[in-house]
Amino acid sequence: MFGPRITTVFQSRWKAVFWSLGILATAYCTVPMADSARQQEAAKPAAPHKSPWAKDN
Repeated sequence: MFGPRITTVFQSRWKAVFWSLGILATAYCTVPMADSARQQEAAKPAAPHKSPWAKDN
């Protein structure tokens, strides 16, 4: 297991605040922005779907 034990984190309010700020910072840094995801999706060329099981004629 990694990180501090939960029983030691919540022994004081300040430890709990710093722990929660670390969790929020991790979430903020790992979740992509919705606008950039939409722009990347819109920039993809619209290619017709081809079945991988279709015979090549």
